[in-house]
Amino acid sequence: MPSLSEFLMFAAILFGLGIAGIILNRKNVIVLLMSIELVLLAVNTNFVAFSYFLNNMLGQVFVFFVLTVAASEAAIGLAILVMLYNKRQTIAVDQLDTLKG
Repeated sequence: MPSLSEFLMFAAILFGLGIAGIILNRKNVIVLLMSIELVLLAVNTNFVAFSYFLNNMLGQVFVFFVLTVAASEAAIGLAILVMLYNKRQTIAVDQLDTLKG
């Protein structure tokens, strides 16, 4: 069984990859959404690890709710991207900076 520090290192790597994806790639909205999901996955990994090692189920219950919100956020975000692509024929962040009614 991996130790708590190994779980925390894994979560830190996931978090770092998510933040790097957000900082380095500012052109593609889909990659930005995937990077946000990586950050949420890192936080969920921490919740599950601490929940397991402290013998407390509250962290795992909280992960369930975070995953539910993340799934709805991804579905709504992709629906908005599909509508933007149909209207403007691009999903590049540089060209989506102006919102007009």
